[in-house]
Amino acid sequence: MPDPISWAAAAPWLVAFLALGYAFGSIPSGLLLTRLAGKGDIRKVGSGNIGATNVLRTGDKKLAAATLLFDALKGIIPVWIAQTYGGPDAAVSAGLGAFLGHLFPVWLRFKGGKGIATYVGLCFAFAWEAGLTFALVWLCVALLARMSSLAALAATLCVPVVLWFTGHVQEAELFALLTVLAWIAHRANIGRIVNGTESRIGSTK
Repeated sequence: MPDPISWAAAAPWLVAFLALGYAFGSIPSGLLLTRLAGKGDIRKVGSGNIGATNVLRTGDKKLAAATLLFDALKGIIPVWIAQTYGGPDAAVSAGLGAFLGHLFPVWLRFKGGKGIATYVGLCFAFAWEAGLTFALVWLCVALLARMSSLAALAATLCVPVVLWFTGHVQEAELFALLTVLAWIAHRANIGRIVNGTESRIGSTK
């Protein structure tokens, strides 16, 4: 494995890895996959979001699963590349870039998804404990409340805490920021949760 890039050249390389992450994250998987499958523009279905939850509203579970996988890989691949060729700091930079790319893709006039699948991919890319925590919390809340958004928001609160207490301090700081961004992206969902009008899992609306 190549040696990590020296601190003398760190700044421009960190920007480069941030851009690499953004390039991966900005690929609109849900939109591309639904168009290839002949489902039209996913932005005209359900909530109008390009993520896996909204793709599921087309009635195609396999397509939704494929969207979830590709959105997760948008986080995993650039972090792996950055970790291999640049070290931990480069990986954090690439992870941030991937998340920002998914939320604000230049190809869609900076109107992207809400970041949860990419968040999950980043969890597994950095620490299996984070990925397992997210999955368990999401599953428990989803079974109880039947709301994907609420389950995801609850899980994002737990991930930075687990990372911190397992010694992944730098990653915990990154995920604290990603959690704030995820909550901002879900602000409309939060309003509907409070009002009791949020869509339930399995709903077509």
